[in-house]
Amino acid sequence: MGDQLLVGVNGAGGRMGQRVAVLVYQDPDLKLGAALESDNSPALGKDVGEVAGIGPIGLNITSELSDRVDVIIDFSLPAGLVKIAGICAERQIPLVAATTGLTPEQRNEVLTAAQTTPLILAPNMSVAVNLMMKLVREAAHSLKNTPSGVDVEIIERHHRFKEDAPSGTALHFGEIIADEMGQTEHIHGRHGRPGPRPVCEIGYHALRTGDNVGEHTIVFGMMGETIDLTVRGHTRDSYVYGALMAAKFLTTQRAGVYTMADVLGLN
Repeated sequence: MGDQLLVGVNGAGGRMGQRVAVLVYQDPDLKLGAALESDNSPALGKDVGEVAGIGPIGLNITSELSDRVDVIIDFSLPAGLVKIAGICAERQIPLVAATTGLTPEQRNEVLTAAQTTPLILAPNMSVAVNLMMKLVREAAHSLKNTPSGVDVEIIERHHRFKEDAPSGTALHFGEIIADEMGQTEHIHGRHGRPGPRPVCEIGYHALRTGDNVGEHTIVFGMMGETIDLTVRGHTRDSYVYGALMAAKFLTTQRAGVYTMADVLGLN
């Protein structure tokens, strides 16, 4: 098809990058145009189709972007995202940035790309998670004046291989709640005898178990009743489908920073 979007995958040798390659390959509107990895990746030089388990497709994984692409989807590491963001800014390539665990400095570096190209830097690409963010904001807004006060706890569960904790998604949920309810303290776990819990804090609890794809529960605890909001991912494809939607969306936008709420029409 002549009107297929050419997609570059940054982090093509990783678990998420492989799934991006597979689902791009299966999407009639998209075509793999580049598969990128870091300079020391064992996947370099290999056919991305073979690495992803779909058989050879005639596109090798490289460390440099030499071919033309219409959009880049990044599921790499912070340093890899910063590098590709600079390239996207220079060449005005739309960028879907799904890597988490960025330092504030790295985040700012990535966001500068939006001066010349459309960019989404999202803590989570899942459609369900982004809808959950809207629900959490509405709940926090509605509960903020509860007479007894509201205790907020965020519990997240991911696979044993995840390197950052709490997850970027959990932290983003906390930012949404604090923006609505005004909590000033963010506590990571509890132990010992810290004393009674003040309502001015948000508690975070990170679990790392097996191959769990991702689960977030937001607890709004009040005197006499509790609300638990939970979203669960069953496979990594939930994130990839959202990233593909974001890629298609960005190719029709002007330079600037966009969110998954923009993609999904939730604003």
